[in-house]
Amino acid sequence: MNQNLILKKKISIQAPIAKVWNGLIDPEVIKLYLYGTQTISDWKEGSSILFTGVWNGKEYKDHGTILKLEKEKIFRYNYWSSFSGVPNVPENYSIITFELKSEETFTSLSLTQENFPNQTSYEHSDGGWDHALKILKDLLEK
Repeated sequence: MNQNLILKKKISIQAPIAKVWNGLIDPEVIKLYLYGTQTISDWKEGSSILFTGVWNGKEYKDHGTILKLEKEKIFRYNYWSSFSGVPNVPENYSIITFELKSEETFTSLSLTQENFPNQTSYEHSDGGWDHALKILKDLLEK
């Protein structure tokens, strides 16, 4: 895994922090901005998180563990992707962190992704998150 590649994104969403938080943990909302992904979890620290779906005609089953979950503040999980091409062992899990901050008229949402297997995975995530976060923003600002 490439420990040096760290992806960072930050967006402002014209919505209350509670609504943005819900967008990160509600499987029905996640499905709308994360390419139809089915998300299964009981949303507690230490619990598993499972992402399943079909991408370009291929089924995938990505999974990990919720590392930190503080309502309306931080959501961090690790995960391994069946598309990654690397063995399903803990050192090959990427880490995703969402951090929220309530501002005067909007919510600031920061995303960090770490521990990529290679440059190609980094670039794929970079474009994928740009697209997903734009959809999330549009959904939550309605």
